Amino acid sequence: MRGRARVGVALALIAAAPGEARALDAFEIQVYDGTANPPGVFGLELHTNAVASGVATSTPPELAPNHQAHFTLEPSFGLTNWWELGAYFQTALRPDAGFDYAGIKLRSKFVTPPAWSARGRLGINFEVGDLPARYEADRWGLEVRPILSWSLARLRFAANPIIDVPLTGGAATFEPDAQALWEMPRVASFGLEYYAALGPLSGFSSARDQEHYLFEVANLLAVRNFELEAGVGEGLTAASNALVLKVIVGYTFDRAR
Repeated sequence: MRGRARVGVALALIAAAPGEARALDAFEIQVYDGTANPPGVFGLELHTNAVASGVATSTPPELAPNHQAHFTLEPSFGLTNWWELGAYFQTALRPDAGFDYAGIKLRSKFVTPPAWSARGRLGINFEVGDLPARYEADRWGLEVRPILSWSLARLRFAANPIIDVPLTGGAATFEPDAQALWEMPRVASFGLEYYAALGPLSGFSSARDQEHYLFEVANLLAVRNFELEAGVGEGLTAASNALVLKVIVGYTFDRAR
């Protein structure tokens, strides 16, 4: 019982600790929609984004994001129809053309089975990562990402109210994202994605220190097992990068089909 009490106190202190708003995840700009690989199926995604115009200053040892490009390889594997494991291998291209290893993350995603509902899915994703200090001052971190998705005719909606917890001390922060798409079945989908970093759970940062982004996105649906998403994102506050471009390419190796 004493051990449980100590754990509870530690989590409370993490959530209440003062701190500045942490930046959004620069290596994976994506809203989770509650889908997962079927049992025994391997998937592979490449996440690429570039900060075409961004914040030019930072607090050392972190590098300023302006003109950085990020490349993340994400393998995944379905264990059951409700449990998927994955990992992220991150790299970055600096403005001076230097190429960096930018960390590794492991994740475990749990979702409601496809048969649970024809209109929506629920889930939760856990990630733990170790990043170089120049890309994350806290280095070790835990991300807890609830997943909510639902559909209405040709409209698709998803939301991820993310909690980001630095494991080396500091404040847990709130980083919600959401997606709204209009789908042409088996052809393409188009819509908007929203991302934000609001600051510590104990008290959000001032509006000028928060990050808010709106992305216009398009997804190709015409090729079976193949994923292609492209998006252009605009920063909505002074603390945000002004212009971010992203592309996600993926393939699911579904041998059962």
